[in-house]
Amino acid sequence: MQNARNRADDSFRNPMSSRSDAPRSEQVARDTTVADAVVRLDGLAKVMDSAIAIPGTNIVLGLDAVLGLLPVVGDAISSAISGYIILEAKKLGAPRLLVARMAGNATVDAVVGSIPFLGDVFDVAFKANRKNIALLRRHLEKNGLADAAAQTIEASYSVR
Repeated sequence: MQNARNRADDSFRNPMSSRSDAPRSEQVARDTTVADAVVRLDGLAKVMDSAIAIPGTNIVLGLDAVLGLLPVVGDAISSAISGYIILEAKKLGAPRLLVARMAGNATVDAVVGSIPFLGDVFDVAFKANRKNIALLRRHLEKNGLADAAAQTIEASYSVR
């Protein structure tokens, strides 16, 4: 019974924990997994907050601002996606204080974003998901996972 419990505990080990007895290949695999997750979350944050540049202006907006135009449902979908990013950061080993800061950003975005018209303008200016990814990257860099934090997806979109 004890061996089964230890195996179960090992399967849920924090990917941010550093084990000096871990083989180099396991360390590389963990770093790759973290890097892949950060790239995925970064891409999602870009789509939510800065996917569309309005030609001729410096205004960049994302799906969050577009969804905000749909009363109630749009804000609920945006909040759920922000919650997913926070949950993934927690799975990557983000400490409670960092998760609380990320939740605060998402809460401000959700509460102010739900106000008609003012919320739509606010969603264009306040990019909670991008801020949260920046917080996560800074945390990863401080904890020796600079390679995972440095990777990103570069993409551009154009409307013709």
